[in-house]
Amino acid sequence: MTKTMRAILGSMLLACMAASPAAVSAQGLQCAPYARMISGIQLFGAAASWWNQAVGKYLRGNTPEIGSVLVFKAIGSMRSGHVATVSQVVSDRVIKVTHANWSIINGARGKIERDVTVVDASARNDWSEVKVWFAPIGKVGNKAYPVNGFIYNSNAKTASADASDIKG
Repeated sequence: MTKTMRAILGSMLLACMAASPAAVSAQGLQCAPYARMISGIQLFGAAASWWNQAVGKYLRGNTPEIGSVLVFKAIGSMRSGHVATVSQVVSDRVIKVTHANWSIINGARGKIERDVTVVDASARNDWSEVKVWFAPIGKVGNKAYPVNGFIYNSNAKTASADASDIKG
């Protein structure tokens, strides 16, 4: 193993160990601390609150970009919402995300899933509703979840940001 590889693995281990204790519950890793760790977006609290917290701190929009965070709205079955980091843009209606605590894997939640498919299920092609890959059924689920949109990290393009988020 090269010194560089050892340094990278060591850094990754330290990052995982440095995750706050709140990131790990009885069910495992939670989505918000994990999204914060891999996206670099420094927002805190319930995932659904990230959208409003981002105002004045980060650009927001409805176009997926690698490294941006997709923010799910809070609903009855998902009271705290959900966040997932975009890892790949496949097409104008399909992306891949990396996230934690979505599927039940080996009988438990709290697992990390990398590069899972998310499909824009909105009638207007505006990413206001999505369907997400669900491991127990081995495909994209049938349920469409409401989302606010994408929060862009500092390296993201600004062309797709909401006009309300661009300072003039």
